[in-house]
Amino acid sequence: MADNNNILDKLDGLVSRFEEVSTLITDPNVIGDQKRYVKLTKEYKDLQNIVNARKEYIACISNLEEAKQILSSEDDPEMREMAREEIEVNEKRIPELEEEIKLLLIPADPEDGKNVVMEIRGGTGGDEAALFAGDLFRMYSKYCEIKGWHITVSSFSEGASGGYKEIIFNVTGEGVYGILKYESGVHRVQRVPATETQGRVHTSAATVAVLPEAEAFDVQINEGEIKWDTFRSSGAGGQNVNKVESGVRARYMWRNPNTGEMEEILVECTETRDQPKNKERALARLRTRIYDREHQKYIDDIASRRKTMVSTGDRSAKIRTYNYPQGRITDHRINYTIYNLAAFMDGDIQDCIDHLIVAENAERLKEADL
Repeated sequence: MADNNNILDKLDGLVSRFEEVSTLITDPNVIGDQKRYVKLTKEYKDLQNIVNARKEYIACISNLEEAKQILSSEDDPEMREMAREEIEVNEKRIPELEEEIKLLLIPADPEDGKNVVMEIRGGTGGDEAALFAGDLFRMYSKYCEIKGWHITVSSFSEGASGGYKEIIFNVTGEGVYGILKYESGVHRVQRVPATETQGRVHTSAATVAVLPEAEAFDVQINEGEIKWDTFRSSGAGGQNVNKVESGVRARYMWRNPNTGEMEEILVECTETRDQPKNKERALARLRTRIYDREHQKYIDDIASRRKTMVSTGDRSAKIRTYNYPQGRITDHRINYTIYNLAAFMDGDIQDCIDHLIVAENAERLKEADL
């Protein structure tokens, strides 16, 4: 019972905070302050999960004690059998709930619920690296389709033999960053390139960056200081694309709070034939770039404190190898190896992500000493 009381003690303080937040989110002054309102509704949702788990936990403990009481005092065989079943169910459920509650008590990454901007770039390996970047984009597209998430491509640069030298796209949906953040890093491929006549296996690489998408109120930008250029889009779309200057380029001078130095940030968007839409999307990407740089120090601080390599935010770390001759995928952070490469490249990556989440949670539980 001591352990039960310990967990309930941790939860009791959160119940009053839940009631306080429940009141605050109905306050007109709070609703009028969009930044505060969004933060509080997120806290309300997190606390609601804890409060619901607490209710179930208390009910299980109460049911277990009642069933034990019946078993010790009741002679009726049917009642005794029902009590035994009740004891079995609750003795199984209580430890499960304790683990669930411990994870709920660890502060969630505030970015986890955000949409993301993903950037895939062909690294070492020339044409083959661009082809692999294209394969990774297809893999993530298929995965997002399975999850019911929506992808919007902002810009891309095609490789000479296909694939992409670089492709940048947004992913929108439920809790996207909390799942896709594990994909940041260097992805390495070992296979025989289509251009290889001797049948030799080559090693190439592509880098993946997963950035939490910034909300308008996350970043302060003086829009009057943005220098806008327009240019003709190239690529698919026929003659019309080349006649209209629908592509937009934004240049913005920004002071890096970590170094104190002024830096120029450049973003482009050629996604639609509608210049105002491209401008709107370029502005959203500019916000995300600045937000990402401002938060890199925060990410680095977390990484330096963490023992795990699961999601350090280090985009230069080699995280995964895709070995085509053996049909093998290896995630180097958690020594995870499977031999279903074809399915993996078709978007079946959830099992790997689940293993990464479990490893990360185990490390966070250790840190929180729960």
